[in-house]
Amino acid sequence: MKDRLLITVSLLALFLCSTALFPLSLTAHTLGDESLPNVGVEEKLGTQVPLDLSFTDQDGKAVRLRDYFTGGPVLFSLNYYSCPTLCPVVFHNLAAEINSIKGLSPERDYRLITLSIDTEETFARAKVKAMETWRMIPGFSDPGKRWPFLLGSEREIVTLTNAVGFRYSRLGKNNFAHPSILLVLTPEGKVARYLYGIEQRPSDLKLALMEAAGGKIGGSRFLNQVLLYCFHYDPVGKKYAVTAINLMKITGGVVLLMLGILLALLWRREGKGGQGAPGKG
Repeated sequence: MKDRLLITVSLLALFLCSTALFPLSLTAHTLGDESLPNVGVEEKLGTQVPLDLSFTDQDGKAVRLRDYFTGGPVLFSLNYYSCPTLCPVVFHNLAAEINSIKGLSPERDYRLITLSIDTEETFARAKVKAMETWRMIPGFSDPGKRWPFLLGSEREIVTLTNAVGFRYSRLGKNNFAHPSILLVLTPEGKVARYLYGIEQRPSDLKLALMEAAGGKIGGSRFLNQVLLYCFHYDPVGKKYAVTAINLMKITGGVVLLMLGILLALLWRREGKGGQGAPGKG
């Protein structure tokens, strides 16, 4: 019995050490290059997005940003619909990533909004781009309300992009240089996170959405809080990474609990054995 206990403790200690070392492989940093000085992002975390701005959706209906903030977080992208290269890839990747997020649904837990930075966009072009993207998400029953493709005047577009620190430059007709980012907004419309690149890890999207919602979306709020405790956003690597110290705390607590249960079972068994021993006399 003692040998079995020693083996169990050794295995648990080895698991704890390997878990503590594992996060070191998740914190590699990659930096992007800025090719144009007037194009980039000035992060303004916590900034309130002006929700009273008026836009027009892909169907030509006048809307306000406030119409889409009804209790859940929002993924907000800034693109333009005539883009022949970068933006179609972004839409395709984002649709695929949404399909890959486990436990969260865009019809229940969050919304998406795309706004064109091109003031010369047409409703027809916005509608085509919207329909192309919606078709990539099976079972998307009300896409016009859950992921609108908006158009706006220069005043509204500039007001919004300035508010969130998004800098872009027109290079010619239907041609813009702009950063590829995804804004994660709280249910109240405040900037919670900037996600960079034309492709996102589904796990990063899920963590960012849960973080923006304070863990109040999805099936289990308890598991959400555990995930948010174990992961943090790395502002240099531009992704979520395991927080080693917090993970060690949780793992250590689990190890102690398991050891306590094991010792209690052993003591109980030894106690029963002592009571059953024959007496002398």
